[in-house]
Amino acid sequence: MSFGERLSGRIAGFGGSWRFIIIFGVIIIVWMFINSLLLAVKPFDPYPFILLNLMLSCLAAMQAPVIMMSQNRQEAKDRLRSVHDYQVNLKAELEVWQLH
Repeated sequence: MSFGERLSGRIAGFGGSWRFIIIFGVIIIVWMFINSLLLAVKPFDPYPFILLNLMLSCLAAMQAPVIMMSQNRQEAKDRLRSVHDYQVNLKAELEVWQLH
């Protein structure tokens, strides 16, 4: 596998895990808490959280193609596995036919 394929597999593995979801949820809650309560006088990202939305959109825009690359690589592996399974089943069928 190339470096890009290995990297996309690792990113997709982490991006689709509960660990990522929990860490990202905590980051979002902390972001909103800091901007709503701690920096109530002059927050750097006030209530509609436009900067947070921009960061979430950028993350989704970067993560989606990486996950799709990983899925395409897995699909190619599955296709090869199914061809191999077909060849094994065909050989087994021919062996059984010769035994009869």
